Amino acid sequence: MKTLILNGSPRAHGDTVSLINRLTESLEGEYRVIDAYRSNISPCLDCRYCWENPGCAIKDEMQEIYRYIEDCDNVVIASPLYFSELTGKMLDLGSRLQTYFCGRFFRKEEINVTPKKGAVILVGGGDGRVEKAYETACTLLHHMNCHNVDEVACSLNTNVVPASQDQKALEGIERIAKFLNSGR
Repeated sequence: MKTLILNGSPRAHGDTVSLINRLTESLEGEYRVIDAYRSNISPCLDCRYCWENPGCAIKDEMQEIYRYIEDCDNVVIASPLYFSELTGKMLDLGSRLQTYFCGRFFRKEEINVTPKKGAVILVGGGDGRVEKAYETACTLLHHMNCHNVDEVACSLNTNVVPASQDQKALEGIERIAKFLNSGR
């Protein structure tokens, strides 16, 4: 089993990463964590290359991520909440999934992406609103052919309690691990 984890946190050792680390301790098979802030991934430029061609005209680290997306079994989006939304770098990375959307809707092609499971981990210390970010994450997961998405796991009081000590968040991480490990 292969799991792709998209990390939208700018903090290399912050609360989001602590929950990712907890998840990877329980995941079966191989996993790969993509750090949106430290990867060389440009946002979509709306050049419309993918309206007529598979893939993307931008040649950066996203090319390798596309290959992993196409054959992995699970995808996890993990992000802090910024104004009740995924971080900007996560949205930049997500904008590059446009090639899958265009394949289906403009080129009318069957996309060669293995069906997979998805999960979302959200972390924040703000107003505790996860609905918009979860909906955005689910949209991104859907474009990566995740049609079975677990409920969100979140730690929403990180200004007071670190995510690594948030019992409800840790229970959510264990639930996600069981969900992803159970196969398609």
